[in-house]
Amino acid sequence: MLTDYRAAAAFFRRKPGPGAAWTDSSYRDTLCAPNAVGRKIEEIMKLNTQGRGLLWSMCGAGLVALLLVSTGLRGADTLPTQIADDVYWKLIDTSSEPTGEFPSENFTSNETGFQKILPDLLNTAKQGGVYLGVGPEQNFTYIAALHPKIVFIVDIRRQNLLQHLFYKAAFELADNRADFISLIFARKRPVGLTDQSTIDELLAAFDRMSPDDEMYAKNLDSIKNLLLNKHKFGMSTNDQTLLEHVSEVFKFYGPELNYGSSYPFTGRGGGGGNGANFKSVMTATDPSGVKRGFLASEENYRVLRDLERNNLLIPIVGDFGGPKALRAVGQYLKDHGATVSAYYTSNVEQYLFNRGSGRGGLVINGGAMKFYENVGTLPLDESSVFIRSGAPSAYGGRGGGNGMNNSQIAPIQATVDAYKAGKISAYNDIFFIQN
Repeated sequence: MLTDYRAAAAFFRRKPGPGAAWTDSSYRDTLCAPNAVGRKIEEIMKLNTQGRGLLWSMCGAGLVALLLVSTGLRGADTLPTQIADDVYWKLIDTSSEPTGEFPSENFTSNETGFQKILPDLLNTAKQGGVYLGVGPEQNFTYIAALHPKIVFIVDIRRQNLLQHLFYKAAFELADNRADFISLIFARKRPVGLTDQSTIDELLAAFDRMSPDDEMYAKNLDSIKNLLLNKHKFGMSTNDQTLLEHVSEVFKFYGPELNYGSSYPFTGRGGGGGNGANFKSVMTATDPSGVKRGFLASEENYRVLRDLERNNLLIPIVGDFGGPKALRAVGQYLKDHGATVSAYYTSNVEQYLFNRGSGRGGLVINGGAMKFYENVGTLPLDESSVFIRSGAPSAYGGRGGGNGMNNSQIAPIQATVDAYKAGKISAYNDIFFIQN
């Protein structure tokens, strides 16, 4: 039995077949890499008729099946490298649920400790897989670290969808970080900024600039033109109003934008939460003091820019416990043979357990029970993880601690299994689930 790639390579060298022009190095490079069998089949199919005959002889001998079984290989996923505009909008439209309610507009994260788990995340979750998330830009830093092939952001608020389309347009229009910040905050780019500028230098420079009304109008026109005319997304009149609202808020506050910012400005300030704002969140660090946000480097920025330009970051309106959105995402991933690497849930589970919304209580916003049922329909493996903000309550029982300066990762499948087994009855319980 062929038990490894080198044995398979030896087999192919012994019987190369007519028309084949493979070398020892191409056998090693191709067969000793992930998804090697699939690529070798593709290579054979490009050969002449005699060469393709080798494929059928191998299949007749059961070699392909043997390789898949004996090496433990799973067929490569069929996730697209680019999604057409009409398909992208259809995914959004057909997967989304009606907009729901949330206590804040949530323009930017208030989770100042969200980078602390990055080393553990990179050691646990698979890179190059599928990323799911909720909320605004904090997802981008996790995405920059994990390099997923595709991203789905599922949030109960339609305004969050429009904020992500606002970001999408900015990523597409701006080739670098400084131009991106200039565009979203409607401030002229300060002189002296380069691709080597640190995130602290970038934000300090823009924080000294005042919003430019003429630039704002021009930027908004460019954003609308890209989304409505170039991509031809079916945005309703209400969608466009929400898009304008998001852009107005970003213009007004600039890098001082926080979790509770609102516009028109009431004079009472906004509930920033932990004193956090866009600037402090973007300059946060990992445990070793390294800034790893999506705007910390041009390399990180390009990860997001490329995903957005290829329509591979898909915002959807959905309740975590709703009947449609998460299940639609799960079905799409199953149809493409893909597996969830990481699912950023922030502290949404805290809301799902509120007011007895777990077992046997009043279900609001779908509730915890429906959420874990939905998650159970996602394609998972042992390395799939939740990314959460929060901490267990020191008092135990119901109502885990908020702890927005704390983040943790947890196994998704083990959490789903624990809920099914009746081991999770309150929010506090989720923090003690391990593989």
